[in-house]
Amino acid sequence: MFNVPFDEVTPLQRSNAKAVNFGIIYGMSAFSLSQDLDISRADAENYISGYFAKYPKVKTYLDASVDLAKKNGYAKTAYGRIRYIPEIMSSFNLRSFGERVAMNMPIQGTAADIIKIAMVRVHKALEGLRSRLILQVHDELLLEVYKPELEEVTKILTNEMCNAAKLAVPLVVDAHTGENWYDAK
Repeated sequence: MFNVPFDEVTPLQRSNAKAVNFGIIYGMSAFSLSQDLDISRADAENYISGYFAKYPKVKTYLDASVDLAKKNGYAKTAYGRIRYIPEIMSSFNLRSFGERVAMNMPIQGTAADIIKIAMVRVHKALEGLRSRLILQVHDELLLEVYKPELEEVTKILTNEMCNAAKLAVPLVVDAHTGENWYDAK
């Protein structure tokens, strides 16, 4: 993002890069990005154009997602779940919202589909154990684990989450433990 070697990236650069990356897939404008990062609109535009210059297939994908939604009236996840987007054919403000939804829904929706698949697999794999799945938040699963089962449950969790979907890029999972959710972070 900033043409800095990975091991020299500062926490602020990492935070800004995440804001740009996620902002782009949410269809964020340069104005909104400038507000979020407290930078000039010109700098935000440079971040966005630099990102698309470095990753032109992302721009192609996002544009194609909008075009498909305009053609079909909906966006679809990789698993076939559909969200209708009538706003995409509306006036400017509503159309802009619809275009952002069309860019984001296939990505965010597919991520939601994958975590749901992982949840079902983890739940089934825990049958017969005292440990149990208790909560899902975004891309995290929270389990209540019977201590003697910790090693087995950690293996189940990471295996089922890593294999919930077969993608070109592997799914990577970090497992953390603690007496409560706060301590596990």
